[in-house]
Amino acid sequence: MSPLPDVPDFTTALVVAAHPDDIEYGLAAAVARWTGEGRTITYLLVTHGEAGIDAMDPTEAAVVRAQEERDGAVEVGVDVVDFLDHQDGVVEYGLPLRRDIARVVRARRPDAVFALTHRERFAGGGTNQADHRAAGLATLDAVRDAGNRWVFPELTTEEEPWGGVRFVAFANPPEPTHAVDVTGHLDAAVASLEAHDRYLSALGPDYPRPRELLTGILTGGGRGSGTEHGVAFEVFEV
Repeated sequence: MSPLPDVPDFTTALVVAAHPDDIEYGLAAAVARWTGEGRTITYLLVTHGEAGIDAMDPTEAAVVRAQEERDGAVEVGVDVVDFLDHQDGVVEYGLPLRRDIARVVRARRPDAVFALTHRERFAGGGTNQADHRAAGLATLDAVRDAGNRWVFPELTTEEEPWGGVRFVAFANPPEPTHAVDVTGHLDAAVASLEAHDRYLSALGPDYPRPRELLTGILTGGGRGSGTEHGVAFEVFEV
């Protein structure tokens, strides 16, 4: 099989995810490559991940996991991490979420947006989680909303519309259209995931270690890029 094409070129990108740690399961390796090339990447988390640690009160978990996300972002060259206040575990696709994401798209003015797949399954067949699906689909729609001043016109008092996003790309989809070579960026990706220490520790001793987990994910993605390590994407032009 011929290697899939690389994602289209871009200079600035916004990465949107439902929870702290979502970006770190593969996509952060591509972020490390891109920031190393001088591209500007910012993160937007829909929740603070407050429902993710069973033995920790959500109020405390929100603080812990948000800081772990900031720490992980630094490992791959990202300095700006924004958070929305949607409720972890029950994120709803709908106008409020689209509006909140569109607001950030207008403020950041990226020419590309990345997110986790919104399909029902991941690459490899694993069932995707509801928050991921809602956040991904809302991201796709919010990019168009951000460019239309008559959709959420109340936002125009804060930021002018931004129609400069050329594509939205979703990581780890079941049917990828593109793949990014991230060979040489495994160590940065591992460090980014290892920053989520308290979250990963709560998953128990049988949960795979970051290097083991990411080696498997990125090796699988490498089959699409024809390289040792890669990240697969489904790209939508907008």
